[in-house]
Amino acid sequence: MRIDILTLFPEMFQGPFSESIIKRAQDKGVVEIHCHNIRDYSTNKHKKVDDYAFSGGAGMVMSIEPISILIEKLKAERDYDEIIYTTPDGQTLNQGIANRLSLKGNLMILCGHYKGVDQRVRDHYISMELSIGDYVLTGGELAAAVISDAIIRLIPGAISDETSALTDSFQDGLLAPPVYTRPAEFKGWKVPDILLSGDDKKVEAWKEQQAYERTKQRRPDLLK
Repeated sequence: MRIDILTLFPEMFQGPFSESIIKRAQDKGVVEIHCHNIRDYSTNKHKKVDDYAFSGGAGMVMSIEPISILIEKLKAERDYDEIIYTTPDGQTLNQGIANRLSLKGNLMILCGHYKGVDQRVRDHYISMELSIGDYVLTGGELAAAVISDAIIRLIPGAISDETSALTDSFQDGLLAPPVYTRPAEFKGWKVPDILLSGDDKKVEAWKEQQAYERTKQRRPDLLK
């Protein structure tokens, strides 16, 4: 997979993309991530990439020209399965969306900023608009990093134990059950006996029940 990220602040991705699973996935050739500075494609001598909205009001709007130049350049080099725009009014990212995107070959993510991007970018270039929650961030870089992480960890080879991702919360519509590790007793707090029984069928049934009960208690909306 290849992910191209269009951003005003490419340095913000150095931390998230240079550690843990995402770094290992890049080192193994599972994914390529390329960050492109939108300012590099501005025709303004001051590298300006925003302007006032025609309608007036507070805040600036990302200009269409540098974004269009960059998108057209990348599209001329390869075909993209999705061109994603990070915006608070987009579809909320969930595990199902991450699963579907992890099967794609080439993705482009445009990071929103200011009061948003010129609507013509959204009308003519964007194929998917995603939000990571009902709140507003300073910019779309953190959202793009979250979206990328959610996708990349699902690609075969990114995680050493590929079955681990398949048992995560939301994969089966439920939250994950509680988990325990050694020691079996700590400060008098004991691991449930069933997990020490060695009876795989009973353990699996216990996990399923716990997952259901946890979902019912914490996220009843998922059961609808």
